[in-house]
Amino acid sequence: MVTSVPRLVIAAPSSGSGKTTVATGLMAAFAARGLAVSPHKVGPDYIDPGYHALATGRRGRNLDAYLCGPELVAPLFLHGARGCDIAVVEGVMGLYDGAAGEGELASTAQVAKLLRAPVVLVVDASSQSRSVAALVHGFASWDPRVRVGGVILNKVASDRHEELLREALDAAGVPVLGVLRRARQVATPSRHLGLVPVAEREAAAVDSVRAMAAQVSQGCDLDALAALARSAGALPDAPWDAAEALAAPAPGRPGPGAGQPVPRVAVAGGAAFTFSYAEHTELLTAAGAEVVAFDPLRDERLPEGTAGLVVGGGFPEVYAGELSANEPLRKAVADLALSGAPVAAECAGLLYLCRELDGRPMCGVLDATARMTERLTLGYRDAVAVGDSALAAAGTRMRGHEFHRTAVEPGAGTAPAWGVRAPARRVEGFVQQGVHASYLHTHWASVPGVARRFVERCRTS
Repeated sequence: MVTSVPRLVIAAPSSGSGKTTVATGLMAAFAARGLAVSPHKVGPDYIDPGYHALATGRRGRNLDAYLCGPELVAPLFLHGARGCDIAVVEGVMGLYDGAAGEGELASTAQVAKLLRAPVVLVVDASSQSRSVAALVHGFASWDPRVRVGGVILNKVASDRHEELLREALDAAGVPVLGVLRRARQVATPSRHLGLVPVAEREAAAVDSVRAMAAQVSQGCDLDALAALARSAGALPDAPWDAAEALAAPAPGRPGPGAGQPVPRVAVAGGAAFTFSYAEHTELLTAAGAEVVAFDPLRDERLPEGTAGLVVGGGFPEVYAGELSANEPLRKAVADLALSGAPVAAECAGLLYLCRELDGRPMCGVLDATARMTERLTLGYRDAVAVGDSALAAAGTRMRGHEFHRTAVEPGAGTAPAWGVRAPARRVEGFVQQGVHASYLHTHWASVPGVARRFVERCRTS
């Protein structure tokens, strides 16, 4: 199968150059032209895809060569881009920055090569003029397999400043596809883990995306950018499909099919739990579950008939008071876990299952306390399941990402979920009855059998 989707990768020399503003604004500007736009984000970031979804009306999709492996990047991209007219991929960090100590792995450059996509380099030009040509030349020539198709100049001070920058880049042979003025920067609030998620500022987020679209529409050559996107080569890969990923049954286990019970899996959402990958829900559904969303800030009961629970990441520390005040739901979660039903929790979900968070009572499922700290824990992790759980069989290897400013102090006699093999050897997380709780964010598309295993446990618990 050969598939062609017009596409662009929006990259930068470093973080803070304006990638999110340009990528989100470009998505919204193309959508305003009546195009179906597929939004993507390189890396494990959960927050930017929320803004992408506002800009396009489609779920933001992550492309992470570390979590999923390079071989899944193009299939997952094509899955997300089904039926779309154009795709915009926002990069991560600097163009060539990837997983620490792993060369180009998980970098924007690697994803651009895997997608055979042209790169648009967003350059913060606020403190330079002619030097911009040397900067762009270096990035464009560093890896000849990365095609830098143009530059968008950000934070340009004046017409004269723009003239100097354009003259320098003309000599470098790299086309300028847009210029954004310094005085028109779009303010999007941030805090300790990045931008404030859309779910916490819905009306203001809509205004921010609208402002980004206006800024990009006024300052960029949308026709030239669309033409560059159409120059992307065809991809030989087939789109990823959740049902196909689960088609091969595990040894001694039937595959998902008709005639089996359909367990109801409740998935936490709302403003406190915004970190999730779209493919998780798709895999649970393909494995035979009925997936029902609920909001721990608002709902006092789990969905009727809940047989399993998934609580992903987010910002429970911001909403600790409200989560604690919802005592009926905390009790319902504790009762479900006590019954032996499967519960999968990641990061924020782990904190929610603890006895308390910053002194406020949580669900009390785990004999552990959690607290905010000043220290940021951040990075990719290579892990292996140290014992059987509702999510993974012992020996299952998965890669994850850790990103938090909290610490959990476990009680005595708890069993860990993962043995982390890199960057340092340690055990992490909790396995208790049907509960699998961990700081690691994982992407189930890399090991789709975990979704099948979880749903099977929901059927039989």
